[in-house]
Amino acid sequence: MSYQSVFKRYEIKYLVTDEQKKMIMREMQKYMYADKYGKSTICNIYFDTPDFLLIRRSLEHPVYKEKLRLRSYGVAKHDSTTFIEIKKKYKRVVYKRRTEMSENESMRYLCNGEHIADSQILREVNYFLEHYKGIAPQVVISYNREAFYSKNDYDFRVTFDDNILWRNYDLSLCKGIYGTPILRNNYSLMEIKTGTAIPLWMTNILSENKIYKTSFSKYGNAYVAIMSERANGGKKYA
Repeated sequence: MSYQSVFKRYEIKYLVTDEQKKMIMREMQKYMYADKYGKSTICNIYFDTPDFLLIRRSLEHPVYKEKLRLRSYGVAKHDSTTFIEIKKKYKRVVYKRRTEMSENESMRYLCNGEHIADSQILREVNYFLEHYKGIAPQVVISYNREAFYSKNDYDFRVTFDDNILWRNYDLSLCKGIYGTPILRNNYSLMEIKTGTAIPLWMTNILSENKIYKTSFSKYGNAYVAIMSERANGGKKYA
């Protein structure tokens, strides 16, 4: 299985109801194919400093921001393929670079500094780890995703994420799918990913149904919930 390792694109987000999602997917059938891997479950560990510097900066909506995460498709085993990703955003353009390792290798590298290989992307990760002192796993976020790509332009993609869950304990991709929901019931997060403009047919669907873009960060919402819990004495776990 091959994966794209470098991305440069715009990512526009929308919160849609189940009914809106069904309508959009019905209309998209004329213009888009379902991703060949179908529905998938994505699991991420977000890395941050002890005082959550990265996400705090991100929520201030600066011109430039960046994050580091480890991703798996489905619940990982220690020998499963995982992806170390640096995601940067500058003037609305998203740049993502990633490299793959086994889950065991990734965690040894990111948490213990064990350098297993060398590449341009890993040199960028090394700089990231050295620059942000004390960076470590902070939050696990998982969700179900349905992905589609344009029949005419593979770089134009639409994804729908639901069952978005976060937890700030059991910080492993191998532990399973559980945590606290981020979205309200019967809602999904739709993302349009494109290197250029949004096609007219999609613009028409959105405008005719009064579906407007929104600012939404999965990790940002988890951070706000964590801070709220701390302010209220913390969450108790069985």
